[in-house]
Amino acid sequence: MAHAFGGAAATAILRNSDLDADAVSQARIDLAACFRMAAKLGLHEGICNHLSFVVPGRDDLFLVNPYGWAFAEITASRLLVCDFHGNVVAGEGVPEATAFYIHARVHKNVPRARACFHTHMPNATALTMLDGPPLAWAGQTALKFYGRTVVDEDYAGLALDEAEGDRIAASIGEADIVFMRNHGVMVLGPTIAEAWDDLYYLERACEVQRLAMSMNRPLKPVPPALAAKTYAQMREGDRESARLHLDSVKRILAQDAPDFAR
Repeated sequence: MAHAFGGAAATAILRNSDLDADAVSQARIDLAACFRMAAKLGLHEGICNHLSFVVPGRDDLFLVNPYGWAFAEITASRLLVCDFHGNVVAGEGVPEATAFYIHARVHKNVPRARACFHTHMPNATALTMLDGPPLAWAGQTALKFYGRTVVDEDYAGLALDEAEGDRIAASIGEADIVFMRNHGVMVLGPTIAEAWDDLYYLERACEVQRLAMSMNRPLKPVPPALAAKTYAQMREGDRESARLHLDSVKRILAQDAPDFAR
């Protein structure tokens, strides 16, 4: 299912460049932690799916996983730095083709999307396969996403060119969560921690919705005014909560899989 990208070969960078800055090193560690925990929680799919983040201090470059490596194998140093033209600026290997064509175009065309997490995590993806709105506003966890979602209804097969990447980017609008019909989901965020927090809770919300739907009784939605109020309550302190969530992930991994940070 995954496809190697046929872009330019890696180009050498100078040591002590801005790619060696502390903020970049920390971004590598934080992003690698997301890969590892996503693998532990079953949010990945083989060597497909991609998490990316715009390099701190460089709006023209982004970190992404290399083609051929599973989420459980990703380390901070294994992540690639790519530009928007298909060049690998740092790292060994190339990105998976759809990773480049989706993530490069999203980062370029939607500048607020500093983090872009695309997965086929099972519960959220299952809801993209059903007619109608994927996420029902019937559970408290789902209300974290109230007013923040969009459905890309125009599935067009694999994203193997810039035109499809541009189409996907254009479908986002002001949303943070994209349900990609018949495909998967994409979570956008200003930080790695916030994208991780949303990815995790989105799958949990979809999991409990799937469970409720399996009981063959109608869902009982939260009234819109209460849904909006609860969403506003949840967003207060959400950034700090997300930071603490990612910190907890890194502490768990430090015990279970400390090589993620190398």
